[in-house]
Amino acid sequence: MATNPRFMQNTVLAVGVAAALAFAGQAQAAGFQLKENSVKSQGSSFAGTAAKTGDSSVVTNNPAVMTQFEGTTVQADLTVIDLNYEFQGSGTDALGRPLTGSNGGNAGDVTPIPALSVVHKLDNGVALGAMVSAPFGLKTEYDAGWVGRYAAQTSDVKVVDLTLSGAIDLSDRFSVGIGVIASRADVTLSKAVDFGSLLAQQGVPGFLPQSADGLAEIQGDDNGFGWLVGAHFRPTDNVAIGVSYRSEIDYELTGTADWTVPSGPAAVLGQARPGLFLDGGAFAELTTPSILNIGATWQVNDALMLSATYAETGWESLREVRIQFDNPDPDSVEPFEWRDTYFAALGAEFKLNDAWKLRGGVAYDETPTSLAHRTPRLPDANRIFYSVGATWTMSDAFDVNFAYTRINPRDPKIDTTSGGSRVAGDFDGNANLFGVSAQYRF
Repeated sequence: MATNPRFMQNTVLAVGVAAALAFAGQAQAAGFQLKENSVKSQGSSFAGTAAKTGDSSVVTNNPAVMTQFEGTTVQADLTVIDLNYEFQGSGTDALGRPLTGSNGGNAGDVTPIPALSVVHKLDNGVALGAMVSAPFGLKTEYDAGWVGRYAAQTSDVKVVDLTLSGAIDLSDRFSVGIGVIASRADVTLSKAVDFGSLLAQQGVPGFLPQSADGLAEIQGDDNGFGWLVGAHFRPTDNVAIGVSYRSEIDYELTGTADWTVPSGPAAVLGQARPGLFLDGGAFAELTTPSILNIGATWQVNDALMLSATYAETGWESLREVRIQFDNPDPDSVEPFEWRDTYFAALGAEFKLNDAWKLRGGVAYDETPTSLAHRTPRLPDANRIFYSVGATWTMSDAFDVNFAYTRINPRDPKIDTTSGGSRVAGDFDGNANLFGVSAQYRF
């Protein structure tokens, strides 16, 4: 049987494996960013993160603040994210028939996000710090055979940083800091492949859309390196302003492409084009965005402190993802055209007594996606944060922090085509974040 080589090139594009590496997101921050490295900051919706003292997550949020510590401070944070996303739409195959399958169930999951930080202040105005945290990541999974299976099945992205920072006081009211970041990215994602539709389009007898589903899974990992800088200005005893900047980090993800092809299509493809849709190596470049964070705090009186944050995330660094295969499959390219976004938050903290502080905050987080380039892997939308939290000071050396955040996306929806099938509709989504941390000073 003769087969058009152009068809064989287009089939790889139709499978769209590249989308798996690009469209990966969590509901707790726009894109696939994670802000959850500080429970204390979470309690006020991350308002004033770059300016607040007394929270050793500044190792990565703004290293310049480390000069405001005394002695050695160790802090452990744990945030549990309960992510919920349920599809409320439908789809059609290449012949315009309804796609079979369920709505996919709850695509979210319950995921713990830990962080560990330590700050040591020297006697000469210099401070050193180290922190392990997860700045980006996701975990979503739809039920097998769901209506949008050709667009997304499973998504598991982990990015873990080790940050080493230093800071110095340039005056009594101004300090600067710098840090280096060693980062590890690990990506595993999958989606169904409509081999029935691919062969039906070529007039192969016995095949129709949805008649021969397979599976494509991509796995890749790599190490990357970046940097951050920060400044902390204290114009008065009651006002502080902080600015930090995190660089982009480039990864060259190297791993495997794992194809599950039904026996019927495998026999046809084996004759038409040997070597296509076979397991083998895969490669893709991925760049996580830069982050500019500006924060301020105002100690109104002995009991009340107000805080605010404005942050920008440089998502325009993600223009496309290009998959290169070790096997003779041509490159697969997925454009997605993300745009830079902003995050704004307001918070307040009230000292109830010597043992307890209460805090709360609201925030608005902008999505980098647009309807034209949005898939079920990231049913993203602009979102609002509502947070409450508390600190229990058990002694001069030890305190415990608690936080709860509710995140509501604003009408997330998709309308996407993959492999000739179209899936469109709304998502009912939200996220609940539960955090607890402990800090010990000596």
